[in-house]
Amino acid sequence: MSRIGRKPIPIPKGVSVTLSGRTVKVKGPKGELSFELLPNIDVELTDEHIKVTRREDDKKTRAFHGLTRAMLNNLVTGVTAGFEKDLEIVGVGYRAQMQGQKLVLNLGYSNPVEYVPPKGITVTTDGPTKIKVSGIDKQTVGQVAAIIRSFRAPEPYKGKGIRYVGEVVKRKTGKASAK
Repeated sequence: MSRIGRKPIPIPKGVSVTLSGRTVKVKGPKGELSFELLPNIDVELTDEHIKVTRREDDKKTRAFHGLTRAMLNNLVTGVTAGFEKDLEIVGVGYRAQMQGQKLVLNLGYSNPVEYVPPKGITVTTDGPTKIKVSGIDKQTVGQVAAIIRSFRAPEPYKGKGIRYVGEVVKRKTGKASAK
């Protein structure tokens, strides 16, 4: 049986979980999220925890078992604490700033790159080279951070570009060392 799937999800105080049909709705201090249950997966709700069970034992259902438990745990974590990703900009003259709701990036292109984050996602800049993406939906936070990183992904020769904080960029040697 799935080790992750069989772990119960504790429900913190201030969070309400409701099951209507095949939809699980989680409401907490930061907002409300919902998840559509996958086939052959059932959810048992009590006051203290959520337990995920499966009806069949085939390979696909076993995979969905752990996935469903992880997704529901992300919903509970999102409405209580939220998620955030930190990005850093490396390169001479590269910088970021917020203009209202719009993120403006100067990345060495002829024109600045402008990005408006989707609803529910907050993008802030902590100085000209630090970007913080935060929200309650883990998947959307990760997707927005990946989109911002893709505007100028770190290149392997000088390491310039936008990278996640703590990301290690594998560096290549240039032509001078090939001799």
